[in-house]
Amino acid sequence: MNRRQLLASSAAIALLPGSASANTDTFKQFHTALERDPTLAVLANMVGERAGDAIVKGRIPADLDGVFFRNGPGRFELGGERYHHWFDGDGFAQRWQISQGKVSHRGKFVATQKFIDESEAGQFLYPGFGTQITRRGIKGNDTMNAANTNLLPFGGRLYALWEGGSAIELDPRTLDTVGIRTWRDDLKSMPFSAHPKIDQDGSMWNFGGLPGAGRLAVYHIGADGTLLAAGAVQVPQLAMVHDFVISGQHLVFLVPPYDLLADTSLSYAERHAWAGSGVAARPMRAVVVSKATLQLRQVFELDPHLVFHFGNAFDDGQTTRFDAVLHGGGALASFGALMRGERAGNLDEPSFTAQITLDYASGKAQQVRLFGNSEFPRVMPQSVGRRHRKLAVLSSAARNAEHILDTVNLVDTDTGKGDSFRFDAGWLAEEHVLVPRRNARSETDGYLLGVVQDARRGDTLLSVFDAAHVADGPLALARLGYRTPICFHGNFLPT
Repeated sequence: MNRRQLLASSAAIALLPGSASANTDTFKQFHTALERDPTLAVLANMVGERAGDAIVKGRIPADLDGVFFRNGPGRFELGGERYHHWFDGDGFAQRWQISQGKVSHRGKFVATQKFIDESEAGQFLYPGFGTQITRRGIKGNDTMNAANTNLLPFGGRLYALWEGGSAIELDPRTLDTVGIRTWRDDLKSMPFSAHPKIDQDGSMWNFGGLPGAGRLAVYHIGADGTLLAAGAVQVPQLAMVHDFVISGQHLVFLVPPYDLLADTSLSYAERHAWAGSGVAARPMRAVVVSKATLQLRQVFELDPHLVFHFGNAFDDGQTTRFDAVLHGGGALASFGALMRGERAGNLDEPSFTAQITLDYASGKAQQVRLFGNSEFPRVMPQSVGRRHRKLAVLSSAARNAEHILDTVNLVDTDTGKGDSFRFDAGWLAEEHVLVPRRNARSETDGYLLGVVQDARRGDTLLSVFDAAHVADGPLALARLGYRTPICFHGNFLPT
């Protein structure tokens, strides 16, 4: 992929000017709802920094020592306005220090150019994923970079990741913003997804969606941070692709059937028109790219679904098998209700975790339901790209409840059975990650580590489970004396 192709692709996804949307109604609706239901504070606006020590109930294992980095949207309101979509908020990076049985916490906003400009102006200036605001011109993708989706330690550095622009480097100790990370001069401001995968050799694979150009940019970065390769794969009718998965030989993307509308008065999310139903329904496509060449190998068709997150993939003879959480097409817009303070109703098509097998010889894809309504799948880091048999997911005890996740599960991918624990009523579970013990001998030889929100008390807690005995409940809960924003994703860095 040469410089001209890269820059043309990058420019193609910039959101074009439209009229600024009035967001005061969303602000008023949310705060009226918050007065009736204080537990909605988990989605309230965050201002300033947070720092403090946690009170530990139970026992933090002595061999669990390191930093749990987390990231998610924190600033939803400014100048009396509120974003329309959960994904729009400015990134609030967090570090949970775990050492000698004690836990401390620090949280700080990522000082992107967007955050700085809008803080100085006292109002939102630039478009978000689901809120179309164009009070100031856009110079490039990083003008809109919210840096709000993942926090990745890699190669001795720490990166706050978004989806439509560059990685933003932070100081791993203070969380101070260092600046934009450009992997190569001609990759400046290119989309760099929030879901890179760390291969067994320590290198990183990632991609960037270029829907305006119908391309997926692909990156391979060495463990020392050197760009090893970059390429572009043509994918017609490309819309939002949020995540992907790697096996030993392949990169696999699932492309949902959306049409990207040309109406630039709409937000990027609103421009996604579902094309997976009706007489002219299109399938979801599995796009397989060779790691060796960064070229398209094969495309498969599956039942129409939206995918946010994958679990893991591995090659098995002439097939590739992987896990993904599948949603109905309406899931993309469903988060808007949360920003208004409305409890999102049950969707017509609840999510579920599926096992998918791609058969290269026959060209056919097979999909099997593995687990009920769920999200945020993770595997042990030593299993990435290899055969795995354990998958951590969150779920809800309430039938069909898409956004109220209160149960952690470690699912056996051969049987579909879950080793599960449900938190108390009024608690909300965030993504939990698997952390191996040193020299771990199995996928359950370690810990399940995550964050939960006690909405009734307005506190945030770190939770630690024995991965082999999840149903027994947390080994420890470390409670902060304050609330932090709900995070999307993060990673544990052992000492």
